[in-house]
Amino acid sequence: MQTSVKFLLASGSLYRKRLLKHLIDDFEVATPNLDESPGIGESTENLSARLASQKAEALSLSFPHHWIIGSDQIAVRGRTRLEKPGDYARACQQLRESSGKCVTFLTSVCLLSPGAERIRTETDICRVYFRELSPELITRYLRREQPYDCAASFKSETSGIALVEKIEGNDPSALIGLPLILLTKMMEGFGLEVL
Repeated sequence: MQTSVKFLLASGSLYRKRLLKHLIDDFEVATPNLDESPGIGESTENLSARLASQKAEALSLSFPHHWIIGSDQIAVRGRTRLEKPGDYARACQQLRESSGKCVTFLTSVCLLSPGAERIRTETDICRVYFRELSPELITRYLRREQPYDCAASFKSETSGIALVEKIEGNDPSALIGLPLILLTKMMEGFGLEVL
């Protein structure tokens, strides 16, 4: 990585911060203040991409010399958007309702150049097919992982993988919150060295 290049992760997520360390050794972190409500009739894919872009753009004036990385993830089961549960009861309900079903994770990443001259946003779509989940399995998983800050109460990088029948997707890091394969391609497309 070129040492003169400055990067900013536009997110307060510890998961995204850990992931970005795989590609970039040194970067700053700032959390944008953003209304994440969907627009009327806005598709889930458009919402994810819009929020990733807006997170990056919201910090461009404060960090005019940085390449800014924004990301957003939305999980949906059918037409139901699955938020971060926040507590045990909601997580338990989400997982009971996801038992034997497919949950789609849309994870968008935005790369914004210094001075906001160039911007690119891409979305990774990953489908997670949950096994039939017994109440006991759900309870053990929630007590062990406490995934209350994770969309759909799902942590693929830990024992949450035991809840899954199969996963269809291109980028396992996207499930954790930042699609590193997409980000690598975007960086290279802008002439930034990754390795």
